[in-house]
Amino acid sequence: MDIKTIIILILLCVILYLVKKITHIKKEIDRIREVLVDIKDGDYNRRILIKKNDTTEKICHDINEITLQSQNKLIEQKQSEQAYKSLMTSLSHDVKTPLASMVGYLEAVQAGLVIGDEKDDYIKVSLSKANYLKDFVEKLFDWVKLDSGEWKFSFADKDLNELTRNVISDWIPIFEEKHISYEIEIPEQECNIRIDENAYFRSLNNIINNIIVHSNCDRVRLKLEESDTKVILTILDNGDGISEKDLPYIFDRMYQADSSRLTKGSGLGLSIAKELLRVNNAKISVSSVPGIKTVFKVEFEM
Repeated sequence: MDIKTIIILILLCVILYLVKKITHIKKEIDRIREVLVDIKDGDYNRRILIKKNDTTEKICHDINEITLQSQNKLIEQKQSEQAYKSLMTSLSHDVKTPLASMVGYLEAVQAGLVIGDEKDDYIKVSLSKANYLKDFVEKLFDWVKLDSGEWKFSFADKDLNELTRNVISDWIPIFEEKHISYEIEIPEQECNIRIDENAYFRSLNNIINNIIVHSNCDRVRLKLEESDTKVILTILDNGDGISEKDLPYIFDRMYQADSSRLTKGSGLGLSIAKELLRVNNAKISVSSVPGIKTVFKVEFEM
């Protein structure tokens, strides 16, 4: 066999190999295209079978990853839409119920259906409903600002101990009015951290307000302590507590739990508190033994 024949045979083998390879790649592309058409039509459960050491292995893997990410985003979008619908329903209920009640009481007063002490009681209840609506609108406004990124933060080095004392001092008259005993442990020495003062005030006020309004407690204990790496704020109450099944959701916006602790309000307050604390480089958690104690724990990184 001469050299020319050998070269021709080699070329034929190369051509046959290339034809086979191209045919295989074409089949793989057709297979990929078929899956992509299904994905484009909305079937995000489709995946491309990856053949190890195949020419298309990398691109198949990438397409599967992109499809999975798109599927997850679609799921998140649907969950967000459902949460938004639930939010609007809850908001409507939280406004309409106390508003209708307040209007009913005031109409009775205006019509002269009640007099004397009963009239005073009706006005007192109406004022309570009005204050509830005022507080609700403030929390809703905070939530909208946070959700839209319009909340303006201003960070500075502040004494956390002094800031906490300032917040608690406003609550002491309310504790006493409601016959709630209180124990406050805040160190005298300074504890300087970088923080947004207004965001901290709002978050701490929301936590304490949740305890006052929902826990039915008669004792509150607040303690602030500093370690080498953290500052830890704990707030304990001896009220109704939170059931184990509700604990994972207590900071979710508008979550409605079965326990009386969560059904009296919108759930916005604790959700806002968590977000504002996150911005201040802090984490909040909660533990509870129903009927014995509930403990909110806030950890600031130093």
